[in-house]
Amino acid sequence: MAELLKIVGPVVIGEKMAGAKMYDVVKVGKEKLIGEIIKLDGDKATIQVYEDTSGLTPGEKIENTNQALSVELGPGLLESIYDGIQRPLKSIHELTGDFIGRGVVANAIDRNKKWEFVPVKKKGDKVSDGDIIGTVQETEIIEHKIMVPHGMEGTIDEIKKGKFNVEETVCVIKEGSKKNNVQLMQKWEVRRPRPNNEKLAPNTPLVTGQRILDTFFPVSKGGAAAIPGPFGSGKTVTQQSLAKWSDSQIIVYIGCGERGNEMTEVLKEFPELIDPKTKKPMIQRTVLIANTSNMPVAAREASVYTGITIAEYYRDMGYDVSLMADSTSRWAEAMREISGRLEEMPGEEGYPPYLARRLAEFYERAGRIICKGSPERYGAISVIGAVSPPGGDISEPVSQNTLRVTKVFWALDAKLAQRRHFPAINWLKSYSLYTNSLDATYGNTVAADWAENRNKAMTLLQKESELQEIVQLVGPDALPEKEQAILDVTKMLREDFLQQNAYSDVDAYASLNKQYKMLKVILKFYDKTVDALDLGVQLKVVIGLKVRNNIARMKEIAEKEFNKKSAEIMSEIDAEFSKIVKSQKEVVA
Repeated sequence: MAELLKIVGPVVIGEKMAGAKMYDVVKVGKEKLIGEIIKLDGDKATIQVYEDTSGLTPGEKIENTNQALSVELGPGLLESIYDGIQRPLKSIHELTGDFIGRGVVANAIDRNKKWEFVPVKKKGDKVSDGDIIGTVQETEIIEHKIMVPHGMEGTIDEIKKGKFNVEETVCVIKEGSKKNNVQLMQKWEVRRPRPNNEKLAPNTPLVTGQRILDTFFPVSKGGAAAIPGPFGSGKTVTQQSLAKWSDSQIIVYIGCGERGNEMTEVLKEFPELIDPKTKKPMIQRTVLIANTSNMPVAAREASVYTGITIAEYYRDMGYDVSLMADSTSRWAEAMREISGRLEEMPGEEGYPPYLARRLAEFYERAGRIICKGSPERYGAISVIGAVSPPGGDISEPVSQNTLRVTKVFWALDAKLAQRRHFPAINWLKSYSLYTNSLDATYGNTVAADWAENRNKAMTLLQKESELQEIVQLVGPDALPEKEQAILDVTKMLREDFLQQNAYSDVDAYASLNKQYKMLKVILKFYDKTVDALDLGVQLKVVIGLKVRNNIARMKEIAEKEFNKKSAEIMSEIDAEFSKIVKSQKEVVA
């Protein structure tokens, strides 16, 4: 019988482990603490334990389950709150109170609840892995599709309709002389990506409703984005806005190593949020994974794999999934701690040498795909990872390795946050490598000149940065009026377009149509200003125009009224500029 030989924090060494495999899940000691084999040396195994190891003593028994760390996938995932290894926190609270007891075991999916299964296949149909055989109404807004498990194919010998729990057989598939039972639930190893038929090009935008993101630094469905930023710069609020407003049907939110009070806010707020699209509670399409900074460090390392596997399961049903990981820095710190306990050779800043590979493996599981099985369907996982570099220094290894594998960089700026400019995303440091592939889609669905307007606005913002250096030396009045006009219009761009109030009922979300027309109005005002200056109109006359107040209030115009109101503002711009140009001509005459 395998037994404990040595204990070093969350890492323990067991002996007499002959026959064990890498990544097997084991139960350690009298309390059967859950652990995972991460190194084998002869008949000795190094195990990372997902729970507090205090009180363990050498000689205690180790039981090998001979299975890799897996998650349960089936109806009941949505509306659940799990820890890093998919233990349901609500059930654990009922068993042990406010603190998670050691060795406590609870099923990830309720075994007693009955679900109404409606078959879409019939007896005699040929099926293979990924085929949808029936549906379950998991929540009011999400229909759960029951798929043939991976590696299974044959002819349906029996299929039932009615109410079943997740362990009861709903379908029997005959493969030659062998019969396979299909339940509502299946299991999947968290470190193994789920298969698909084909990965698609990133040419469909993930519409977030955030103007600075959609217009200037878009992410595609199936894309990967990084949000590095210092403490207090708004990473968590930005991620919550994306979870609430992005056009994904499923949200998986991983609180990985975050502070307890911050995670508590998320856990309290999400169940109370109302989904703006369906007017139902947001939690009905959300899975929350909470692994706070005071929870065992090894479980933190597992939490991102748990989250991405659940996301892949819903993607395979044909849903668009947004996965928020907050934050991958804490995940990397967990890897560093475990690597140190294993006495591995450290890499840069003490992180393990395989940090870059682990980050790449995680982000590579994002993507838009053609799902396996019939009917033909498309699914996507968009991964948005927050990075919390110490002191906001993005030259550190986690930020740099993340930027190598993600194609979108939303650079949060503490100085913008201090000035109460939110989202505090620095438009001069951020970038998106999806812009070119998405421009055609925006051009076809919103407006042909979408890209042209964005490029013009970005050129003005870059020009403003150059002019600010001169202004600091000689003051704004020393600049020619045309350059003063650039400073004036970029102030409008910053305050009236880029700034967005996440807590406003109207301004929290802006459709692509609203974003396009808002930018069009501001750029039209700038073009008219330049034309007026060419005719000799003074800039102070332009700055005094009443229409500027209406432009500043555009963000608070409701979507249903926006087309009409924006057309009125356009007409107002034409009328007011015609009036001042006419007055100037009369003065000259």
